[in-house]
Amino acid sequence: MQKVDCLIVGGGIVGVAVARNLQSVFSHLKCLLVEKEDILAKHQTGHNSGVIHAGVYYKPDSLKAKLCIEGLKRIYEYCDENHLPYRKCGKIIVAVERDQLGRLDDLYERAKQNGVQDIRMLDSNQIREIEPNCRGIRAIHSPHTGIVDYGLLCRHFGKSFEQLGGRIALNFEADKFLPSDDPSYPILVQSTTNSSFLSRYVITCGGLQADQLAMACGGSKNPTIVPFRGDYLKLKENTEKLKINGNIYPVPDPKFPFLGVHFTPRMDGSVWLGPNAVLSMKREGYGLFDLNLRDSMDHVLNSGLRKLAWKHLSYGLGEMRRAYSLKATVRELQKFVPALAVSDVERGPSGVRAQALSADGNLVEDFVFETVNTGDLKNRILHVRNAPSPAATSSLPIADMVVAKAKECFNL
Repeated sequence: MQKVDCLIVGGGIVGVAVARNLQSVFSHLKCLLVEKEDILAKHQTGHNSGVIHAGVYYKPDSLKAKLCIEGLKRIYEYCDENHLPYRKCGKIIVAVERDQLGRLDDLYERAKQNGVQDIRMLDSNQIREIEPNCRGIRAIHSPHTGIVDYGLLCRHFGKSFEQLGGRIALNFEADKFLPSDDPSYPILVQSTTNSSFLSRYVITCGGLQADQLAMACGGSKNPTIVPFRGDYLKLKENTEKLKINGNIYPVPDPKFPFLGVHFTPRMDGSVWLGPNAVLSMKREGYGLFDLNLRDSMDHVLNSGLRKLAWKHLSYGLGEMRRAYSLKATVRELQKFVPALAVSDVERGPSGVRAQALSADGNLVEDFVFETVNTGDLKNRILHVRNAPSPAATSSLPIADMVVAKAKECFNL
């Protein structure tokens, strides 16, 4: 049976960045990354909007703000050093109603406190100079917000990890973490097909499966991971009259749990519109009617989810309506681009977001780590239970933080 010093579970961008950083910092270690799919970045990383966020939204001096600011800088540096494509297409956050202006001003002050580079406030005429098809009263312009193919970036992290001496095992779905008979390699990691590795230490970065992996090691049930599907529309290719130059975002409303629909250009030249946010009946279910009985039963038994649903019932019903009605989604998008018509759009891809949820029904927006602290595997396993948005933008500094945590936990 193969033996490794540290086994990392999860082939999304956080897991791969952690593996790469760990192998770089501790070059003498034999590190292995396992991923249940046949390719890295198959789920959240490969289905997100591709935006490199600048740090506008986050509370000043918070960890999320600091990681985002550093993450943007380091992603651009990494892409430049490795000749990976990206676009600094910018972003405008647009107030279309007067009651949004106060929140926009607060957001502008927050962005300045966070040190977001070259941020400025636009009037209605300046909005049209940047986005001729957009209408609004005022907007924040973040010129350094960009876009990248995070799937491509994640797989490049994987190649870098291998070049540093690490190994990647695809099609290995970690299922059980058991004490082994080997005191030097005390963790037996078994897959669903009974393949196995022995390891001294384990780090899990499971994304949509984060809570399941933790519970498989005897960890806490909470926070649970609740999958929310986001369905995008796409601008049809023959809509040159509706050219979108950069990201067009709404002013977030703190009363609601999610951001709202926006316009996002992609590296392939397409433009995504949306997404909505609806409860997915399958953790990795990207279709409107995808269903997994176990996942659905978990939803039914989740008291925190029931509390969240009751609190935001009208909002949730609106999101469900937009999931099935192009007209309802376009109506929201027309607040920003009035010339947009239903005939200009078609259904696009979907993504599923791993939303950590507390037992009292609140969204968990902070990082959550958990170590196995009892039994034979005490201080041998570290779980990344929640790496909140914008985790893709912040993946490199998040990896630094996780590796520092592992060094402390494992006494490396």
